[in-house]
Amino acid sequence: MYLGIDIGSVSTDAVLLNEKNEIVAKEIIRSNYNQKETVEEIIERCCQNANIRSQDVKCIVSTGYGRKNVEKADLCVTEISCHAMGIHYMKEDIEMVIDIGGQDSKVIQISDRGMIENFTMNDKCAAGTGRFLENMAHVLNIPIHEMGDIAIRAKREEPISSVCTVFAESEVISKISDGIPLEEIVAGIHCSISERILGMIYHIGIKSKIAMTGGVAKNKGMVFYISQKLNQPIFVPEEPQMIGALGAALFAKSKSNKE
Repeated sequence: MYLGIDIGSVSTDAVLLNEKNEIVAKEIIRSNYNQKETVEEIIERCCQNANIRSQDVKCIVSTGYGRKNVEKADLCVTEISCHAMGIHYMKEDIEMVIDIGGQDSKVIQISDRGMIENFTMNDKCAAGTGRFLENMAHVLNIPIHEMGDIAIRAKREEPISSVCTVFAESEVISKISDGIPLEEIVAGIHCSISERILGMIYHIGIKSKIAMTGGVAKNKGMVFYISQKLNQPIFVPEEPQMIGALGAALFAKSKSNKE
């Protein structure tokens, strides 16, 4: 068995593979302040689901924000490499990956073997990330999982001009006071994020076959607006939040085979 663990700022994800590259267990749990406890918990859950002992795991690869806190890891790999490898496993013809996580956003060009060709990322500001969406949901007092559906229902998008999360919150509060419909404000928030992602895409060069990974890929509104602005479809795997952990598990198997 081969285990990949992706420790993000919001969630910790794990995928367990067997010799045939089949997923035998997968888990998503909330990242705890004590990341070592989170890792122990997710390893135990995966082993229980697969009905194996922890000793049966031949290799563990960690990735993500807290990858260096996995003491049992045989190797640490960046989340950029893992998302590229994971999406290639799911759909081999993908040429570009958009990964919008809680802490940062990344756009990655990948080769026909799942290797990184080029990438860019936004890690200096919360704008354009899942954290930005969470903050806006809190300001609007609506559940985060309803944001995408509300955005899609809007007949128009109310522009959000502020590029700073703090100023954007004040701007949204002002728009609420002005009586602008909720749907239009939420749509404007999604447009604001999609514009930032488009800037990253055009910075490294657009590709024809694009996928979205990470937790924000579950947001239908985010996928809709990015797809609309690119004027092309976007592939979203069944469980986009697991792609980083899947890539890490594939690296774990590859490492063991080489050894």
